[in-house]
Amino acid sequence: MEPGSLGAEQGASLPGPAEELGALLGQDAALPQLSGGELDRELESKSDLIDDKEFDIPQVDTPPTLESILNETDDEEESFVLEDPSLLNIDNIDTHSYDTSSLASSDSGDRTHLKRKKKLPDSFSLHGSVVRLSLLKGISAQIVSAADKVDAGLPTAIAASSLIAVGTSHGLALIFDPNQALRLCLGSTAVGAQYGAISALSINNDCSRLLCGFAKGQITMWDLASGKLLRSITDAHPPGTAILHIKFTDDPTLAICNDSGGSVFELSFKRVMGVRTCESRCLFSGSKGEVCCIEPLHAKTELRDHPITQYSLLAMASLTKILVIGLKPSLKVWMTFPYGRMDPSSVPLLAWHFVAVQNSVNPMLAFCRGDVVHFLLVKRDDSGAIHVTKQKQLHLHYDLINFTWINSRTVVLLDSVEKLHVIDRQTQEELETIEISEVQLVYNSSHFKSLATGGNALVGEKACYQSISSCGGQIFYLGTKSVHVMMIRSWRERVDHLLKQDCLTEALALAWSFHEGKAKAVVGLSGDVSKRKAVIADRMVEILFHYADRTLKKCPDQGKIQVMEQHFQDMVPVIVDYCLLLQRTDLLFSQMYDKLSENSVAKGVFLECLEPYILSDKLMGMTAQVMKDLLLHYQDKNLMEDMEACIVHMDITSLDIQQVVLLCWENHLYDAMIYVYNSGMNDFISPMEKLFKVIAPPLNAGKSLTDEKVVMGNKLLVYISCCLAGRAYPLGDIPEDLVPLVKNQVFEFLIRLHSAEASADEEVYPYVRTLLHFDTREFLNVLALTFEDFKNDKQAVEYQQRIVDILLKVMVENSDFTPSQVGCLFTFLARQLAKPNNTLFVNRTLFDQVLEFLCSPDDDSRHSERQQVLLELLQAGGIVQFEENRLIPMAEKAEFYQICEFMYEREHLYDKIIDCYLRDPVRKEEVFNYIHNILSIPGYSAEEKQSVWQKAMKHIEELLLLSPNKAADLIATHFNDQIEGIIKNLQDQFLLFQFLRSLLDPREGINQDMLQISPCVTEQFIELLCHYSPDQVLETLQVLEFYRLEETIQITQKHLLHEASSYLLEKKGDVHGAFLVMLEQLQSKLLVLTHEIEESTELDLLKDIEDTLVKTIALCQRNSHSLNQQQREALWFPLLEAMMSPQKLSSSTVLCQYSEPLKSLTMQVLNNMAAFIALPSILQRILQDPVYGKGKLGEIQGLVLGMLDTFNYEQTLLETTTNLLNHDLHWSLCNLRASITRGLNPKQDYCCICLQQYKRRQEMADEIIVFSCGHLYHSLCLLSKECGIETKGQMRWTCYKCNSSNKGGKLSENFSELKKGNGASLAQSSSESLLDSQQIQAFDQLCRLYRGTSRLALLTELSRTRGGEKHGLLNVSQGDPALNSVFQNENFQLHLAPPPLTEE
Repeated sequence: MEPGSLGAEQGASLPGPAEELGALLGQDAALPQLSGGELDRELESKSDLIDDKEFDIPQVDTPPTLESILNETDDEEESFVLEDPSLLNIDNIDTHSYDTSSLASSDSGDRTHLKRKKKLPDSFSLHGSVVRLSLLKGISAQIVSAADKVDAGLPTAIAASSLIAVGTSHGLALIFDPNQALRLCLGSTAVGAQYGAISALSINNDCSRLLCGFAKGQITMWDLASGKLLRSITDAHPPGTAILHIKFTDDPTLAICNDSGGSVFELSFKRVMGVRTCESRCLFSGSKGEVCCIEPLHAKTELRDHPITQYSLLAMASLTKILVIGLKPSLKVWMTFPYGRMDPSSVPLLAWHFVAVQNSVNPMLAFCRGDVVHFLLVKRDDSGAIHVTKQKQLHLHYDLINFTWINSRTVVLLDSVEKLHVIDRQTQEELETIEISEVQLVYNSSHFKSLATGGNALVGEKACYQSISSCGGQIFYLGTKSVHVMMIRSWRERVDHLLKQDCLTEALALAWSFHEGKAKAVVGLSGDVSKRKAVIADRMVEILFHYADRTLKKCPDQGKIQVMEQHFQDMVPVIVDYCLLLQRTDLLFSQMYDKLSENSVAKGVFLECLEPYILSDKLMGMTAQVMKDLLLHYQDKNLMEDMEACIVHMDITSLDIQQVVLLCWENHLYDAMIYVYNSGMNDFISPMEKLFKVIAPPLNAGKSLTDEKVVMGNKLLVYISCCLAGRAYPLGDIPEDLVPLVKNQVFEFLIRLHSAEASADEEVYPYVRTLLHFDTREFLNVLALTFEDFKNDKQAVEYQQRIVDILLKVMVENSDFTPSQVGCLFTFLARQLAKPNNTLFVNRTLFDQVLEFLCSPDDDSRHSERQQVLLELLQAGGIVQFEENRLIPMAEKAEFYQICEFMYEREHLYDKIIDCYLRDPVRKEEVFNYIHNILSIPGYSAEEKQSVWQKAMKHIEELLLLSPNKAADLIATHFNDQIEGIIKNLQDQFLLFQFLRSLLDPREGINQDMLQISPCVTEQFIELLCHYSPDQVLETLQVLEFYRLEETIQITQKHLLHEASSYLLEKKGDVHGAFLVMLEQLQSKLLVLTHEIEESTELDLLKDIEDTLVKTIALCQRNSHSLNQQQREALWFPLLEAMMSPQKLSSSTVLCQYSEPLKSLTMQVLNNMAAFIALPSILQRILQDPVYGKGKLGEIQGLVLGMLDTFNYEQTLLETTTNLLNHDLHWSLCNLRASITRGLNPKQDYCCICLQQYKRRQEMADEIIVFSCGHLYHSLCLLSKECGIETKGQMRWTCYKCNSSNKGGKLSENFSELKKGNGASLAQSSSESLLDSQQIQAFDQLCRLYRGTSRLALLTELSRTRGGEKHGLLNVSQGDPALNSVFQNENFQLHLAPPPLTEE
């Protein structure tokens, strides 16, 4: 809710930090000289810094201490100096943004109440209280007193400059000085009785003149120095219309007034031979649209020579548009901006302010009506023309009644429910919200009421143009009994305000945002950036000390230790964070640490807070005492992992290293121990020795290691790897000068013949041996990486050869290494030997020994492991070390099929690889992919493909046994022409069946189109299917494609598969034959039922009968549509007869128990046949039955009654439907007739596009178009918006407003009425959107999809079918016309919804 229009002076006042700072310090800083400072500050961030001397910014003496602020009384009584925003004599209503309810209705002013409110909203915790609203007690008291004592009446208008003028309802103007003393009382109640209330005020730039506008239209000018009446103007504008606004321009001889008739006049003051005159010129006539807000551009003294001031710009807002005009050198309109129709009661608002954009200062005009604020930047180019550019709009969720710039970055908005919103213009962030209902703001509604047209009487309901005035960064609000002032708090005041609320963390956060330059609406900071930061940092340090004291003071004395811990965990990190942000580690580790160390819990929390900073290397320069305390604390709390993480980031040279090493070793902190040795003593070997001592004994004894020792071993390997690569462990790098030394030390250490303090029976090279036992592969990887780094100097080559010799000696001469480990070594050697610049020498016979060892057939264990090792060895380049003709037989003998494959592939013997796959139990299934790839991927020669193809053909039966599905896929793809040969050669019938099923059943996924197979193959498959899987025959027949019906029928009949035979007969077209097969099935089952059977099978039999019956009925239903009446009866009556015949055998006792189920099945037949055969025919057939013909109707009574029920139900449904349709049709016709004959009522008397009165247009071709929605247009305006289209010689119109608001969604079909110029002829046309042909086509399709059958067609159809029913309702099937009935259409739907309501 943001205020919109500034008082006349508002546009002019440019408060800057300079005045605000001066004000804070109680200096009478002369506003006019300083107000440009703020603009330059905005520029300063981009260019030069402000010079204090140049702007005469006073020095800060001693800023108030924290204690003095905290001990201040809340109700400050100080002398009021107007230019001084912070030292007003106020009743300090600290309206805090976290209490948005009316202050009048709540106790938000009560401090204890504020403390109860724990939850602060985001804007308050983020920005603090940005502004302060204070009551001007002196002025308020004197306004009330004047009303009582001199009958001044209620206040009506206010204007503020270095004086404050308040106008009253009885025509008096009260002038107050900066100390709130009443200086002048201008006018008299007698004049008030004649002129009415003061409705507008304006003070000129130098505070020498006051203009008063009155409710009855008069204007007076007063000398503010002497209190004399200088002019009384009664003829400047039409008499009787109230003065809404009167404003001085920067030229003291020129003023602008706006009256309630909506007209704007320029008043020019002159003195001719000592006589004061006033000339009036009309700038805008109210007959063209009422202006209700005007705003001349005011420039402060230091901006007076700005090139744009020579034009004397004036902004005016009417109810439909904004105008910007220049009064000088001659009258000129520079911009018009129509904003269309709004809520008629929303108030148009205007406000100017100079702002800095892209390193230049230019005026910006804010205007708004409703909930959107537009910003227009006005610039003058070199040629003297004025350009207006739109800036980012501000969209709100409330309606504005006032808009005020408080400075160039901050605006204050007032919404229609009297809430103030302080908003940062650039980021559009809301900084604070304040409820001001206790101000009891004065509204200027009565002055708007005199309008003849009433156009802005609605606006007047919320108008408060004259009740709000701004000057020098302060905004004055006029209430019915008081005056309040609002100003931005200085940065110090905002921080202190939070401190008073006891919100210390928020105060620190706010101060830090000032420090970083991220805060909004900052006032009171000057000087260059470093100077500002220093001032704020000092203030933050004070707050931190207070915070630390408060933390200790507020600590809960008794209760659980957890409560104390939680208290400190909430508080202490804040101190640490801000000390480090301010880079004050000196403060943190001296005074703060000493203070917090008084409490042991606080000390512990403090030390734990340091951890994240240590880990991210942000905390350098910890004192030795703090480090020592930190380690002891972690030890006490047993937080060993955290301690280790910290140690490796700390500079531990100042600590007792032996003590730290001991601590690490005892607590298994091996990373930390290594780090301390390395960085503390530059000793890289001792940690290795310590770790070897732990892991070597169990490894040498052949025991398995504990988890902890495995961790140690892994750390040792990584550590050795880091040392050899020149990296520090666990992070960072070894200093450059130490790298070669460390590498040599580590190598020498590894290849030692014996360890220090070795026992006599220790084996040679203990360190290499231990690492090989621990993890051969990883140790060799470490060596391989090291060899990569070696430069080819003589020493490096010696080291490499030495290590290799030691490795061979240790591993080959010992039998306690597994094949994997030996394989790893030789793979490592093969890789090294295969390098182009290899200098190593290895005896070739060793490789032969390894081959023997890996292929030894006497040991079956670890078969796959040995094969894998040998494969790796060959792939690493070891192949050159072996004789190939010896390798393959050994591999085959050892059943190393992957080795064979590797060798055959090298020799391109791809067909032999198929044998490898088939013999290898692990990889058998992969043979299919292999064959497919060879035969289909390019890159193999024709001979190679042919050999593979022949090999596959030879093994085809083996492949089929392996996986019939995959084999069939392979055959279909690559052996298509061999299929019949393969089928002949297959002896195993079941295998053949599986193969054919995979090949021919489409559900198995093989594409049938690529198979060229004769039907006899499919029939062979069907025969096998009948044999092996008879229950799947029917569903398979439904998906199979290539088979001959006659032959297949013979197969199914041979195997007595009746359902399949029936399906095939039906497919062939022999419906009757298919029916007879099913009927025979049914009868045979019913026959079994009539004989005595066991109870156990009777339920299954009944289920079986029902199943067969359902299938038979389905068969009859499927085919009845295409048969004539006689053929239908030939199907249905035998079925009915079959079901009724068992019921005739009443003598059979067995049937008594089945009579109910059989009756229900018979009803099922009757219900289904009733759709195809007329009821009379059915009844006749039943009655002709010899059993029922002799009068035994009791048996079939149930059947007949059931049929009659169905008939009654359907007849009722039909009658109801007919009634509904008739009623619906009647209702629609009534409404159509009513809407066509109803007159149209326009909502307004102007065109919705050009906003002109409809009578104004004189062109003959122009007609008036009225739509049923109430909008009215000129036809030419509609044509200009492309809302008319000519079809078949007649214009079709579309309502522009409704259609544009629909965004093309709903096509509104409004009826428009066309009135010729004289209104004689009426023509109606349906309005449509203008669509291109493609859209029209899509729309028609949509209509067709949702359009039901016409009501007339339905009624005709119903009357026809009812008239033609000779045999009853269900003879639909007798004649062809019924088949074309609308009811038979599958898209037919009955819309039985109630009719839609139309607007009356």
